Amino acid sequence: METSKVKQLQDFGQSIWLDFLDRHLIVSGQLKEYIENDGLRGLTSNPAIFEKAISGSADYDEQIRTLAAAYQDNEAIFYNLAVTDIQNAADVFGPTFAKGADGYVSLEVSPRLAHDTNRTIKQSVELWKKVNRENVMIKIPATPEGLPAIRKTIGEGLNINITLLFSLDRYEQVTDAYLSGLEDRVAAGQPIDHIASVASFFLSRIDVLVDPVLETKGHPEMKGEVAIACAKQAYQIYKRVFSSDRFKKLQVNGAMPQRVLWASTGTKDPSFPDTKYVEALIGPETINTIPPETLDAYRDHGRPASRLEHDLDSAGQTLVQLKKIGIDLAEIGAQLEKEGIEKFNKPYDQLLQAIEEKKSSIATAAS
Repeated sequence: METSKVKQLQDFGQSIWLDFLDRHLIVSGQLKEYIENDGLRGLTSNPAIFEKAISGSADYDEQIRTLAAAYQDNEAIFYNLAVTDIQNAADVFGPTFAKGADGYVSLEVSPRLAHDTNRTIKQSVELWKKVNRENVMIKIPATPEGLPAIRKTIGEGLNINITLLFSLDRYEQVTDAYLSGLEDRVAAGQPIDHIASVASFFLSRIDVLVDPVLETKGHPEMKGEVAIACAKQAYQIYKRVFSSDRFKKLQVNGAMPQRVLWASTGTKDPSFPDTKYVEALIGPETINTIPPETLDAYRDHGRPASRLEHDLDSAGQTLVQLKKIGIDLAEIGAQLEKEGIEKFNKPYDQLLQAIEEKKSSIATAAS
């Protein structure tokens, strides 16, 4: 039997995580099959994923009925539902985690807290304790308010997945927050050899925003190139930061590099290949988190090969050219961050409403 093309990516040092979670995935055995057949090595979730899972099936109704008797607050009900799924998924990935480096499952703090440092820290610690699994990661957005929360929670010994990361400048700040958190912990005499973190760089949304501007400015040849150029540059930053003397001092105490994770890798533009953001960014010590349809596409017609450091000069020229024609990536990043928070807040609100409707439906059926 031929090895899955998805599984072959491990030969190039890349881990594939699934950007999807619902209860059926776990109880049907599909997640275990992905791990065994495709070499899947982790999983991420977000409010939009949970909204589809909970509102789109009856799989959660029985637990909602039980929780509704104990909690008035729909947010509390949601996080109990989510924690159950995260715990079960983490248990499925237990053998992967035991082998080292991977096997992590991510749960996001409320998108409503994106600009609230203290409440983000509080909820991160609460969720970490509630899930109670070594291979969970708590997702914190890379907002200005999120950066000190990242440092603090790393200092508290949590595994953190930094999300909604769109710009190279902000990525530099994220690596500093991670290293600072580790340094804080070492200074407090606490161990750091168990702490894992990833920096999730969102890609396709960059091209969705930039490509129409490139068309308007008369540079259609650059369409679909900017996100990949940013990712390649981010990887060079990763290599520099995690080979620095600053990191080497932490490495003596067992510190792990904060790997870059390519997120938002499903192709949004139908004129692009459906494996575009997988093929171009295969490289060592990286993660690509992909939705099920992209995983299926790559299994079918992927072309595994290390390409992340190919054409670095061309990628650099793309970013220089972008600046010359008046496109500011820092401004693009700020806009995408704002839109990203809104895109998670909307399904989060819909999710809480769906729980309210299910509670009402359950109560009506019982009367």
